[in-house]
Amino acid sequence: MRFLVALIALSSVTFAACAADVQRSPYGTTAEGEKVEVFTLRNDHGMTVSVLSYGGILTGISVPDRNAGTANVVLALRDLKAYEARANFSSLLGRYANRIAGGGFTLHGKRYDLASNADGISSHGGPRGFGARNWRGETFRHDKDVGVVLKFRSADGENGYPGNLSVSATFTLTQSNTLRIDYEAATDKPTVLNLSHHAYFNLAGDGSVYDHRVQILADRYTPIDAHKVPTGQIDAVQGTPLDLRLPTRLGERVDASHAQIALARGFDHNYVLNKPAQNALTLAARITEPGSGRILEVSTTEPGLQLYTANSFDGSLHDARGRPLARGAGMALETQHFPDSPNQPQFPSTLLVPGKVFRSTTEYRFSVMP
Repeated sequence: MRFLVALIALSSVTFAACAADVQRSPYGTTAEGEKVEVFTLRNDHGMTVSVLSYGGILTGISVPDRNAGTANVVLALRDLKAYEARANFSSLLGRYANRIAGGGFTLHGKRYDLASNADGISSHGGPRGFGARNWRGETFRHDKDVGVVLKFRSADGENGYPGNLSVSATFTLTQSNTLRIDYEAATDKPTVLNLSHHAYFNLAGDGSVYDHRVQILADRYTPIDAHKVPTGQIDAVQGTPLDLRLPTRLGERVDASHAQIALARGFDHNYVLNKPAQNALTLAARITEPGSGRILEVSTTEPGLQLYTANSFDGSLHDARGRPLARGAGMALETQHFPDSPNQPQFPSTLLVPGKVFRSTTEYRFSVMP
């Protein structure tokens, strides 16, 4: 009888440990004295996701491999201080993800100058963009889906952008081992907007991503100039090393003899996704890692996807375990509108006006090879 009671108790503990849940805990305090929280999402299959209120930073996505072992498949830094020192590392991006050239843009006949570097490039919304702000978090549970809604209000004129912008990013973990991010935003003045997430993935959990097989469902891409800003052209990938329409080992392409690869020292390019309809949630990329057997499928309503292969990592930055992060330690898969769209009228519009609500969805689905 005692054995049976003990067995029932043990089973209850095991079930509770694996049941879908969302928890919030203190994570640290910013240099400005703001209290930062970490939200930990768990589904019934043992997949966990950890996201900070600071910048919506993903510090952990733990998923199984083919042998039922688990590993964190996003790059993480040691602590909050390290994230504060490294802008946009595995964080939300805004107001405008990626690059805007020319020091700003003109909207409805009015010029808006943005916080830019010496070359006139504004990157990821400028200094203290959305990835360096402390958002307000609200946890939720919908049946067995769990998650957190992060909310932020960006003031009119912040980094040069017009309009008071109310924005939310909802992180949902489902029972299909899918992390979904739903973005919403509204403004009180006409503005431009491009929201994304800069998570660095490594499905092996360690080492380089150059053995990953990458497939991006795009027949075209936007070529870049020396500042890694689109030239305005939209070219075919066919016949170039940027053709990833079939699964391709990254290491075979990152040092290819091609002008576009040389400009970025690897991949740092926006792909024009093959979309059956505007705003349709469709598969954009499929990544496989032969060693672990892990698979990542990225679906999005956005028209573009930026593949970045951590070309600037040089070992000076260290991960949460103190290991140096070298070139190719991770890859970013940024679902987005195209870079520099406010200055490129032939690109899909990023205009948001009062009375309209911006919405977009990106899903990251994890599985293992049979």
